[in-house]
Amino acid sequence: MDVARTVSVLEGLVGFDTTSRNSNLALVDWVESYLDRLGVGHARVPDETGTKSNLIATIGNPDVPGYILSGHTDVVPVDGQNWSSDPFRLAKRDGRLYGRGTSDMKGFVACCLAAVPDMLTRELKQPIHLAFSYDEEVGCIGVRGIIARLHDWPVRPAACFVGEPTCMQVVIGHKAKRSVAATVRGRTVHSSLAPLGVNAVEYAARVISKIRDIAERLAREGARDPLYDVPHSTAHTGLVHGGSALNIVPDQCTFEYEFRTIAADDPNVLAEEVASYARDVLESQMKAVAPEAGITFRDRSSFPGLDTAPNSDIVGLSMAFSGRNDLAKVAFGTEAGGYSADGIPSVVVGPGSIDQAHKADEFIAVSELEKCGVFIDRLIEHCSA
Repeated sequence: MDVARTVSVLEGLVGFDTTSRNSNLALVDWVESYLDRLGVGHARVPDETGTKSNLIATIGNPDVPGYILSGHTDVVPVDGQNWSSDPFRLAKRDGRLYGRGTSDMKGFVACCLAAVPDMLTRELKQPIHLAFSYDEEVGCIGVRGIIARLHDWPVRPAACFVGEPTCMQVVIGHKAKRSVAATVRGRTVHSSLAPLGVNAVEYAARVISKIRDIAERLAREGARDPLYDVPHSTAHTGLVHGGSALNIVPDQCTFEYEFRTIAADDPNVLAEEVASYARDVLESQMKAVAPEAGITFRDRSSFPGLDTAPNSDIVGLSMAFSGRNDLAKVAFGTEAGGYSADGIPSVVVGPGSIDQAHKADEFIAVSELEKCGVFIDRLIEHCSA
């Protein structure tokens, strides 16, 4: 691994403000120019608006099963954070590289791109595919287009390494997520006539209480997976908005909630439990007073979980490449769940710490990039054997 080249590439990547609300096309242009100089072909998988795109490139023989190195190009906002340096200009201090996305996860993308010249000097008998996505931070959206594109390939990839920050520990599982936005419609009246109205806030509270009951049930008697910090599935309500004045019965309330589930539980089943309670128990009471009243649900985001068998080939390779024999599962979601759900064995393993992600003065240690470089060097050696 050429550390100087990796740092140079990372400096280029950090220089683009690819916060998820922005286009990532300038970064994609830059990566394409880099690959063009090396003579590597590439393909875009754009979103419906044409303002964002995934990028796929293959080094080696595409007619045999190979390995995907998967990373996302978007980053979280820096709004309201107190940075000690420009978050979109790489700063180097005491063996650390500071900037938005250095850990999550442009550091991994930089390692992959910096290794391309080494890939080209070897006769890869199995190809290495680079897959860089958009909008991972807002629901693993972009990778869906990459996975759909893989269906057109004559040869399916053998496995996928997703380089989210794990300090190069091999992660074999993460929870699935489903988040939902609910709208409660009631009937407004003056508070002195409260029984003649339908209080949207109070009915929202009853649904939220149901979600809390499910959370307590999961914590008390739900299935367990000891590899997780929180070993059971969880439910959580995070946003509530409703009402305008104390003396007005509110006719609308909105709230958002989520389920994060271990492999033994299905987030869709839990979401349907909430919707059934609202539909079968609450709405009849509401409509008896106001026929126009009701509760509607809209999916906000979702991604499948990851649960790769510890004895699978991809796990064995990952442990050999990383030089680690400890396995973990994490609560946060990744694109690995999507690849795995589509039948591509996947693990999460990448440089940097999730503890540094999303914070002011986000950084990655140069030593982490070096460890990732060793991992990729061993992958190249494996694909050349």
